Amino acid sequence: MTLRLGEGARLELMPDQLIAYREASYRQRTSVTLRPSSSLVMAEVVTPGWSPDGASFRYEELRLRTEIHVETDGGTELLALDNLLIRPPLNDVTGLGFMEGFSHLGSLVVVDSRVDQALANQLHALTAGHNAHAGISLTRTVAGTAGLVLRALSNSTGELNRLLGTCTALLRDRWHGQSPLDLRKY
Repeated sequence: MTLRLGEGARLELMPDQLIAYREASYRQRTSVTLRPSSSLVMAEVVTPGWSPDGASFRYEELRLRTEIHVETDGGTELLALDNLLIRPPLNDVTGLGFMEGFSHLGSLVVVDSRVDQALANQLHALTAGHNAHAGISLTRTVAGTAGLVLRALSNSTGELNRLLGTCTALLRDRWHGQSPLDLRKY
């Protein structure tokens, strides 16, 4: 997927969870180019697929690569490169040192001129109310815009969706005066 956000553009990308089924080898490449005045919020949840014998994580690998560039009048500059590879050893992704006993992974990428350490701290505090372990990394600043990546581990797709929803609700309210997304499908 290739995305280009113009001056003042705003994109919130909240797809359904990515489900890797038995023997799957999945590669996803996302390239985003945005202006310093653009705003980007992208979420992703990776959840285990179902296996006929009841076993989980029978997939071979998942590769998710996201490149984010900031476009200025002088050209483009790399802001962030997020390269996630999940290759379960012996089809068990939950081992210690790999996903620390958890089966699900959630990610939130935010790029905006209003991203700073205070926002990262506030989002991290929001994660404490959820049954998940989370951490946040900040990017460098390019042309006045910066980004953050939140990663969370859990054993529940619903819990990760709630966590990411809580974080995006804060951004929607603070930055745009909008209510939380309601993506009810059932």
